[in-house]
Parts: sequence; C-alpha cells; structure tokens
Amino acid sequence: MQTERASPPAATTTAPRPGPGPAIYWRHPRWFEAGFWIVFTVLNAIANSQVAQMDIDRAGLGFEAWKPVAWEWTSGIAILALVPAVAWYSRRWPLHWDTLARSLPMHVLGSVLFSLAHVFAMVAMREGVYAARGLDYDFGPWGPSLVYEYLKDARGYLMIVAIVEGYRFVVRRLRGEAMLLAPPDEGEPVEPVDRPERFLVRKLGREFLVAAADIEWLQASGNYVNLRVRGHDYPLRSTIAGIEGRLDPARFVRVHRSWIVNLARVTSIEPLETGDARVHMADGAVVPCSRTFREALRARVGRG
Repeated sequence: MQTERASPPAATTTAPRPGPGPAIYWRHPRWFEAGFWIVFTVLNAIANSQVAQMDIDRAGLGFEAWKPVAWEWTSGIAILALVPAVAWYSRRWPLHWDTLARSLPMHVLGSVLFSLAHVFAMVAMREGVYAARGLDYDFGPWGPSLVYEYLKDARGYLMIVAIVEGYRFVVRRLRGEAMLLAPPDEGEPVEPVDRPERFLVRKLGREFLVAAADIEWLQASGNYVNLRVRGHDYPLRSTIAGIEGRLDPARFVRVHRSWIVNLARVTSIEPLETGDARVHMADGAVVPCSRTFREALRARVGRG
C-alpha cells in the first residue's frame, strides 16, 4: 500500500538548459562516453598493432602477423572493460588539491589492482586465441612480467583518470556548478548563509541563483552532491552530511545515506519486502529509501 500525496504546483522559475551543444548529447551522455572509449580503444589497438609489427620486422623476429594483432587487441579490450571501474574509482577518490594526500595512496593501490586485472584478463584472452590456433601462449615468468606490465599499466591508468577527470571538469563548467552563498566582505548578509534559501550556480562565466525550494532531491556523488532542479543536475562541492545540516529540516529529509528529498516533491512511498522503500518523486524519479529512514519519512509525509 502506498502513501499518496498530491503533486506540487509547477515552479515559477525556469531552469536553464543543461549546457550548450547538441541536445542529443545532454539526453544521452552515457552513449557518447561509451562511444568515445570504444573508438579510442579501436584506434589505439590498430596503431599499436602496426607499431608492434614494424618493431618485429625491424628486429627480424619473424612472428606471424596475427600475433601482434592478438596481443594489442586483447590488451585493448581488457582495458576497455576496466574503464567503468576506473571511472567509478576516480569518483570515489577524486584527485583534488584539498584531498590529494588522502586520494593519492588510494590511486597507487588502484593502479596496482588495475594492472593485475588487466594482465589476468589479457592473458586469459590470449590463451583462448592461441588455443583456437592449436598453440600454447607463454606469458613468461610471472614475477618480472607483472612488474613490466605494471610499469606500462600505471601510465595507462593515470591517462584514463586524467581523461575522466578532465571530461568531468568540462561537463561541470558547461552544465553549471552550484556553490553555497558566501558571506559578504562587508556588512550583514541579505539572507542567511548558514541555511541558505538560494544557491549560486556558475555556468560558462555567468552566475544565477537557484531557490532551495526548487531542489527536488540531492544525491551524493564522491566529493560532490548533485542538486536536482527542474530536470537538471548541478554538482555542489560538499558531502551529503555537510549539506544536510544547511537545509531546512521542515522541507528536506534524509531517506538514504546518499539521498535527500524535498518533501513537497514526494508523490508516493512504495514499501518493499526487504524493509526498504522506493520514493516516487514529482519529476518521475525513483529515489531509494533505506529502512533506517523509512518510518521517519512516512511520518513526515503523513504530517504534510
């Protein structure tokens, strides 16, 4: 049985477009991201295969032509499969100056795990290719070979992280990035900054204000919290706990360790057999609600 609530009237403010450029990109960014990495992998594998063959010919090693192709493509496919994990990891441990001391050791560990996963996946695929041709693949002594591969993979890992972080930086600038209002240099603020009623959003050199009442829900994402406003996400540099203390508790409620919702935007609560729940929002989004927060949410919605 669901707890129903009437949908709120439409907000009077108009949110800007997520960013310039083709609208199809902003509707399907994941397809463009996946396409970039696939094209990047294909071009890299083709180029590396040609270079490897040229090195073999110049050294007079006499390897069959299919072998360097198999080596480079199995390596490229293994790395491509690991890109989503690296992207998630870099979001969990972002490389910012203020968090560098904490994040850098984690990325050293990440590069080791990346290399091990790359090597084992690559070797498994090569063994399959060689077996299909009636041959055995010899990776060589595992100790020295793993060190050799790590020296290459560490650079590849760093390149992937740099591309991902650079891409996120550009997207934040195009889409807009939210910030809390700062106290003025002189005089009293015209509105409270400890519990702001509006957030400042900077986008392409312009600034505009977003009313806190227009925020539909908030989601933690690494060192950022995404503010959902009229179908658009604006990342705010904060933790979910940090921003929770600066929101109006009469309007916003925590429903999950990573989610906060605007009570005025909740349309229904769907209980689950696990004791958790799904919170259906006015914009059509479905937000998870953990059992820890479920009863408190039901009580708050019932009072509304």
